[in-house]
Amino acid sequence: MSDLSLSPALAALTPGTWSVDAGHSNVTFSVRHLMVAKVRGRFTDFDGTITVAADPLQSQVQAAVRTASVATDDDGRDAHLRSADFFDSEQFPEMRLVSTGIVAKGDDYVLTADLTIKGVTRSVDFALEFDGVATDPWGNTKAGFTAEAQINRKDWGLEWNVALEAGGVLVGEKVTITLEIEALKG
Repeated sequence: MSDLSLSPALAALTPGTWSVDAGHSNVTFSVRHLMVAKVRGRFTDFDGTITVAADPLQSQVQAAVRTASVATDDDGRDAHLRSADFFDSEQFPEMRLVSTGIVAKGDDYVLTADLTIKGVTRSVDFALEFDGVATDPWGNTKAGFTAEAQINRKDWGLEWNVALEAGGVLVGEKVTITLEIEALKG
């Protein structure tokens, strides 16, 4: 067993299956727009499980995000993101994340996962913070996690763009993905 599993915070993360509490979690992204600002968005329909092992570094994560649930507070942009130019939600209704490893990095961790978007699977390293365990007023045990990664959207076939007259492009290639997860012990 890892020495990290003996820390008080990780000791509270008991083995078993923890389900993502979508009502208290966020799956968000940000990307450059017009080369000068960032557009932020979120997905409103997702689920996942964290199977915590006796050694927390051997735990497994699986999650699915419904691409049609993309929301950026602009109906036209959301429809475009659902189209074949981007997520092609009709043909690829889900993005999937399946962990392949967790390692300690300082006081935090790195979660390596296979991320599948539009049928393309690539390995991504997420900077992972374990935010602790708490019991809510109804006696439910919850754990918190924050994970963030930066990807190049073109690596998953999200190629659409428009060249700007003054140079640059309408949509940046780098996308920051942020997962703020509250999980419920099953």
